[in-house]
Amino acid sequence: MSEKEKKAEGLNIDKKTLFGIAALLFGILIIVGALTQFLPRGEFQVDENGSVIAGTYTEHPEFRLPLWKVAASPVLAFTSDKASVGLAIIAIIVLVGGTFLILDRIGVLKYMMAVIVNKFENRRYMLIAVMVLFGMFLSSTAGVLEESLTLVPIAVAIALAMGWDSLTGIGMSFVAVAFGFTAATFNPFNVITVQKLAGLPVLSGLWLRLIIFVVVYISLTAFLISYARKIEKHPEKSPAFETDKAIRDRYPIEVCRETLSDAKIGKATRVFVISLICVLGGTLASFVFSILGTRLENETLQSIGSSASLGCMAVFFPVGGLLAGRVAGLRGKKLFSAFGEGVKTILPVIPLIIFILAITYVLDEGMIMHTVLNALSNALDGVSPYGVILLMFIFTALLEFFVASGTAKAFLVVPLMAILCDLTGLNRQSVVITFCFADGFTNMLYPTSGLMIIAIGMVGVSYRKWMKWTAKLFVIELVISVAFMLFSVAVGYK
Repeated sequence: MSEKEKKAEGLNIDKKTLFGIAALLFGILIIVGALTQFLPRGEFQVDENGSVIAGTYTEHPEFRLPLWKVAASPVLAFTSDKASVGLAIIAIIVLVGGTFLILDRIGVLKYMMAVIVNKFENRRYMLIAVMVLFGMFLSSTAGVLEESLTLVPIAVAIALAMGWDSLTGIGMSFVAVAFGFTAATFNPFNVITVQKLAGLPVLSGLWLRLIIFVVVYISLTAFLISYARKIEKHPEKSPAFETDKAIRDRYPIEVCRETLSDAKIGKATRVFVISLICVLGGTLASFVFSILGTRLENETLQSIGSSASLGCMAVFFPVGGLLAGRVAGLRGKKLFSAFGEGVKTILPVIPLIIFILAITYVLDEGMIMHTVLNALSNALDGVSPYGVILLMFIFTALLEFFVASGTAKAFLVVPLMAILCDLTGLNRQSVVITFCFADGFTNMLYPTSGLMIIAIGMVGVSYRKWMKWTAKLFVIELVISVAFMLFSVAVGYK
C-alpha cells in the first residue's frame, strides 16, 4: 500500500475546515471574556439538585473575573466540574478515529456498504427513510448523540455509492440523530429531566410528542430525498462536490462489491457488527436504568443509566474493531499501529473541544449567565402566554450556543421557566416541547457544537457551506416548532 493510499484511510479530518472553526471559537472566547468585565455579575441560589431557585438572584458588583483566568481558561477548564464531559468526548473521538482506520484498512467499511447498497439499490429512497428513522428513534427515545459519530463514515460511504454526496450521508446519520432530540418522545436526558424539574409526571403528555416526532421525521426525510434527487441529476451543485472527489475514489461501488466474495472480510465484518449490537444494548440499558431511576428517584440507577451507553461504546466499539482487524489478518504491531495512525488523523479536533470547554468555563466563572437569566425573567413580566412560550424558545436556543449539554441547560432554565408558566397561565407541559425544540436542531447549528465540527470535518465541508446547506432545513424546523408551541398554548396541552 502506497503512502498516498494510507493517508486517504480513516476519518481524515479536514485541516482547513478546522482552522476556520478554531479561529471562530477563539474570537468567541475573546468576546465572552470581555463580557465578564462589563456585564453585571450575579447568581441565583440553587437547591440540592442544582436547580435554580427563582427570586434569589443576588448581584455581585465587586466581583470581576481576572483576565489571567480568561487567558488560561483552556487549561483551567479541566479543573471545573464540566471537565468530565469534555474528557468523555475526547475519549470517544480517539476511539472512533483509531477504530475506523482499522475498519477502513481491512475493508470492513466497503463490505458493510456493499451489503446495504445491494439491498437498497432499487429502493434507494427507502434507504434514506429507514436510516433517518433509525437515527431519530435512537435519540428520541434513548438519548443517543455522541454515539452517532460512529454512523457518519458508514453513512457517507453509502451515500456516495448511491450517487449522492457526503452531506446526504451526514443528513442520514448525525442530522437525523440531532433531530431526534428535537422530536424527543421520552428521551431521559431532556424530556424526563425537564418533566422532573418542572414537577410533571414522568412520560406525561406523550400524545403530542409522538405527533411531533412523525411530523419532524417526514419533514427531514422529504428534505433529504429532495436534495438527493437534485444531486443525482446535477452532482456539481453539491457544496461538497470538490471535497467529495477524494472520498468517492476510496469507495467505488465495483471494488466494494468485490469484498463480498472475501470470506475473511465477511467474518471480520460480523465480528464488528456484534460489537455494534453490544453498544446498542448498552444504549437500551441506559434508557431502562434512567427511566427506573427517575421513577424510583434512585440516583444510583440514574448514574448507571447516564454512563451505560458511553461505557459500552468505550469498551465494545474499539475491541470490536481490533478483533475484526485480527480476524482480517492484521496482527500484533501492525494492528495497534493502525489504531494509533487512526487516532492521529482525528487529533486535530481536540483543540476545538478544549476551546469549547474554555468558553463554558469563562461563562461560569465570570458569573454572567445568571445575570442574563434574571434579565429574561424580568422581561417576561406581563407578557401573554403565546409571547412567553416564544421568548422561552428563543432564549433556550441562544443559550445552546454557550451551554451545549441539554441536562445542564435544563437545570439552569427549567425551574424558572416553570414558574413563568404559572405566572402567565401557561401549562408547564409546554415547557417540555419548548425545551426540546430549542435544544434539538441547535446541536447542528452552532460552531460550539463539538460533534457537528467533527461530522463536517470528516468530509472537509466548511462551516459556511454547512450553514448554507442547512439553511432551508432550519427554516422548515423553525416553522414546525413555532406551530406546535402555539398549538400547545391554544389547546392547553397537558
